[in-house]
Amino acid sequence: MSTSSTQSTEGTFTAAERAAMKERAAELKAQSVRGGKATKAAQLEAAVVAAIAAMPDGDRAIAERVHAIVQEVAPHLTPRTWYGMPAYARDGKVVCFLKPADKFGSRYATLGFEDPAALDDGAMWPTSYALTWMTEEVAATIAGLVRRAAG
Repeated sequence: MSTSSTQSTEGTFTAAERAAMKERAAELKAQSVRGGKATKAAQLEAAVVAAIAAMPDGDRAIAERVHAIVQEVAPHLTPRTWYGMPAYARDGKVVCFLKPADKFGSRYATLGFEDPAALDDGAMWPTSYALTWMTEEVAATIAGLVRRAAG
């Protein structure tokens, strides 16, 4: 039985999942390289910019806007890649990330938040949001979420 790049069978990984794991291993190796804090931060951001530039047009437009929003409302978050996706971290822990639709053959890009995000709201709250296109209203919502998540 063959598996596509977006579907996996029990006990196996798709080609896209294997590629993401290889990207993560390379990211961890790059993060361990010695250098000054400013140099390392510049390298991490350059990797994010390169990841965004490599995206198809629709994903790239969304990612560029998300990147600009995060830099504006949460400049203390460190841009970095995470499994090959643009992500933003505090104290080395990913707060939020953008999973492009093309990454795993999804219908839409996803803005996701990890445990360090301060989005708690009762016993249940969303941790990821589908993004089909960027509007001013969507950008304002993203800005509010990132500002809150970044603490």
